[in-house]
Amino acid sequence: MTCVLLDHGHVTTPSGWRAGVAACGIKYTGRTDLALLVSERPCRAAALFTTNRVVSAHIHYDRAVLARNSTSIRAVLINAGSANACTGEVGIAAAEATAREVERTLALPTDSTLVMSTGVIGLLLPVDRVVQGIATASQHLDAAHGPDAARAIMTTDTRPKQCAVRVALPDGEHIHIGGMVKGAGMVHPNMATMLSVVTTDAAVEPAALDAALRFAADRSFNCISIDGDTSTNDTLLALANGRAGNPLIAHIESAEGQAFLAGLVEVCQRLAQEVVRDGEGATRLVTLTVRGAVSDEDAHRAAMAVARSPLVKTAIFGGDPNWGRVVCALGYSGATIDPDRVVLHFGPVPVFAHGVPQPFDELAAHQVLSAPDVLMVADLGMGTGTATVWTCDFSYEYVRINAEYRT
Repeated sequence: MTCVLLDHGHVTTPSGWRAGVAACGIKYTGRTDLALLVSERPCRAAALFTTNRVVSAHIHYDRAVLARNSTSIRAVLINAGSANACTGEVGIAAAEATAREVERTLALPTDSTLVMSTGVIGLLLPVDRVVQGIATASQHLDAAHGPDAARAIMTTDTRPKQCAVRVALPDGEHIHIGGMVKGAGMVHPNMATMLSVVTTDAAVEPAALDAALRFAADRSFNCISIDGDTSTNDTLLALANGRAGNPLIAHIESAEGQAFLAGLVEVCQRLAQEVVRDGEGATRLVTLTVRGAVSDEDAHRAAMAVARSPLVKTAIFGGDPNWGRVVCALGYSGATIDPDRVVLHFGPVPVFAHGVPQPFDELAAHQVLSAPDVLMVADLGMGTGTATVWTCDFSYEYVRINAEYRT
């Protein structure tokens, strides 16, 4: 089985998918801010949502729809500019009204449209503007408009984030998996992501799709942190329309399921890394591996503590090999730690081992931390558990972006 990353792949690369966009002026001027994804066939759906107890109206709505229908979703409507969170029953009604308008415009069945919102919390979704945008987007649906959709859902993102893969199944059939994601700040997911849609033309049973999505999220979006804040709107949605005509994948443990799973993990990891690389004000992508933990869960706990440490992230921005901040974060992470067993490397440079600092070349360590891609490896010496997470640095620009976000 093979998984091939496609050049210029995007969310509508899988067969049977089209996208359209519109400029509604929700918060931004001179750009699109509404994306509509439509499948020519009913889709099996799986979704993961934020663990924040304060959630967007779209999450209330989508959860209700998926409880009634997870086997014949046809469309997804996404707006940028208004999070439609903390807007009460009026916000939920707005989410439903826009979904119903998509269904009316495209002659789709009730409860076949999901919605997503991103933007300023507390800003009510302007339904009239979105309705006008739906009319525009629906008139320009095309398989070539996937990149336009990825651009329309951006907020503080500096570039669209998208990819697609082609997967060869054991029987020789080929399927495609594509995706797009937005997110650059308020990113610290847990069983979810910022806003991401993953599409496929594979035929997959709902239970298998759900299991695959959870597996992939735990190895991608749940392994990233930009600023430690978990959004009210985090949503990861997977939709499978079966257009490829492959035999139905009923279990991820099967050979076909494993091939599909490998492709899904590849897409999710690439999208997650792009979110971190485009973190607000970020200048470095940091890959942090913790190994030698008592369990994989403990390794993940330790790695995420380092990933969300402002002191570690600011040191990386300055190219400062301040290993003490990393060791400190490992110590308070809650993972089982014996500092006399810990060995820490910045790239190839050993900086701390068995309870004491190591003599190292400051310039070499500085160069490691100043590169666009930074690697840190911590061996806890306690067992065989391992985890890899991704984070970014904190720059002056991060403060400026967030100080000026509403103004």
